[in-house]
Amino acid sequence: MDAVRTFWDRVSATSPPLPAGWLIACALAAAVLVFAPTLWRHARHAVTIAHEGAHGLAALATGRRLAGIRLHSDTSGLTVSAGRPTGAGMVLTSAAGYTGPGLIGLGAAALLAGGYSVGLLWALLALLALLLVQIRNWYGLWSVLVTGALVFAATSWLPARGQAAFAHLVTWFLLIAAPRTVLELQAKRRRRGGAPDSDADQLARLTRVPGVVWVGVFLLVDVGALLLGTHWLLR
Repeated sequence: MDAVRTFWDRVSATSPPLPAGWLIACALAAAVLVFAPTLWRHARHAVTIAHEGAHGLAALATGRRLAGIRLHSDTSGLTVSAGRPTGAGMVLTSAAGYTGPGLIGLGAAALLAGGYSVGLLWALLALLALLLVQIRNWYGLWSVLVTGALVFAATSWLPARGQAAFAHLVTWFLLIAAPRTVLELQAKRRRRGGAPDSDADQLARLTRVPGVVWVGVFLLVDVGALLLGTHWLLR
């Protein structure tokens, strides 16, 4: 019980706010990861993990049975769930992917605004552990394990201010990266005249609302999360 209490005290402890210079540095570092082409090719795998994880969480929350998640080396992914092929559950599950990273980033910003940087890192580890048991391919397993190892290393070896900076970097990255993935989706749809396997076009078939409208919804949610998250992080 003492070990559990000690762990909980550590996870629930609050950290002092980062200096403004550190906050800006974390935001700039995240922007470099998102907008530098070479770095983005690698960093985008983290967004795919959040994207597919959001599909999985939405499936479970709406009563669907999660059958497995695959992550691929080209930064694509696939989440398979069983249940009614139509209806609100399927719509919410499909819509969760491109809005998931932004909303996860917004939730992370809320925790950081309260000073819970260590708690955020452990929450991310818990989500990665839940995702790990649903992975159904070797690349996906490797991708989640490497991401989890990075977060665990930050919680174990960085000093308190370093942990807070890492938590802010992850949060800024999710908030900034989410709108970019939506813009990439629309660019892909424009080149191909639609993308039948995309979330937007799947939602179009489910709801009879054009795919471009769903792309707009994704972008509106993600930009809103970025603006609100930025307000919380900088206030």
